[in-house]
Amino acid sequence: MEYRKIKDEDEVRDGALEDVEKSFLLSVPDSSLSSGGETRIDIHRTKAKWKRKSVVTLALTILTSSQAILIVWSKRAGKYEYSVTTANFMVETLKCAISLVALGRIWKKDGVNEDNRLTTTLDEVIVYPIPAVLYLVKNLLQYYIFAYVDAPGYQILKNLNIISTGVLYRIILKKRLSEIQWAAFVLLTAGCTTAQLNSNSDRVLQTPFQGWAMAIVMALLSGFAGVYTEAIIKKRPSRNINVQNFWLYIFGMCFNLVAMLVQDFDAVMNKGFFHGYSFITVLMIFNHALSGIAVSMVMKYADNIVKVYSTSVAMLLTAVVSVFLFGFQLSLAFFLGTVVVSVAIYLHSVGKMQR
Repeated sequence: MEYRKIKDEDEVRDGALEDVEKSFLLSVPDSSLSSGGETRIDIHRTKAKWKRKSVVTLALTILTSSQAILIVWSKRAGKYEYSVTTANFMVETLKCAISLVALGRIWKKDGVNEDNRLTTTLDEVIVYPIPAVLYLVKNLLQYYIFAYVDAPGYQILKNLNIISTGVLYRIILKKRLSEIQWAAFVLLTAGCTTAQLNSNSDRVLQTPFQGWAMAIVMALLSGFAGVYTEAIIKKRPSRNINVQNFWLYIFGMCFNLVAMLVQDFDAVMNKGFFHGYSFITVLMIFNHALSGIAVSMVMKYADNIVKVYSTSVAMLLTAVVSVFLFGFQLSLAFFLGTVVVSVAIYLHSVGKMQR
């Protein structure tokens, strides 16, 4: 009986081992197929991500480089035939409409909830007028600065807002800046100055004092508005960004309407709201509205390095296009300044990631 019991146990053990071997052999082809399928899916996702990143980079580069060009191109005989306040109002209106369309898609997909509803409290809304006023002044100044600076020079000088934003981050949000970022600020200032050197005139710098003053004021306004807006957004991070943008743009429309009544009331009443508009003016309005969306797409689908590359390429692209459209003369100082500014922007980005 003992012998038979042991023999039966051996047969059961051998059978179990055969089952394990069979299951292993059967699983090998399935595993290899599964691995191959996952590899193909990963390759497809990588290609889709790279394609999306390339589209976003190209869009941001084109929008950034054409911004200054379209403003200068919209002039006639050195003057704006349209009212710049109406153009700003249309930009805010278009951005507001885009935010509503985005919200409509979210409501259709997820329904209306506490974080994406437009109805809100006075305490939440009352903070938006401050950045709206700052953006109003900054956006108006960007039209008048072209009386003292050309499109490529503006593209270089507007990078000064990186310095103002960094310093205000440190003061207002108490964020520590790395040593690389402080070094990038110094390089950025040197690059902007180098790009403005003028060897063909008695003046040392190509841009006069008024242009520099307006560029610095615009940088401070842009920096403070950006930091203040970020503080508002982070105060309630669960709130949908389109709702926050909607209220910011609503106040922007209101303040631009006041500016239009104060500055261009007679022209609008006598000649009409869209007097002096051309196809270039319409393109400029769409450009300004879509630029903000392109930046948000970079943050969502790409990374900060994409923004760095887009800004650097945009500076050179603006200069090249300005040669053919406005007779801009490329100089060694401008080229070297552009390179230094590009390196400074890259270092600032690297310093932000290492902080």
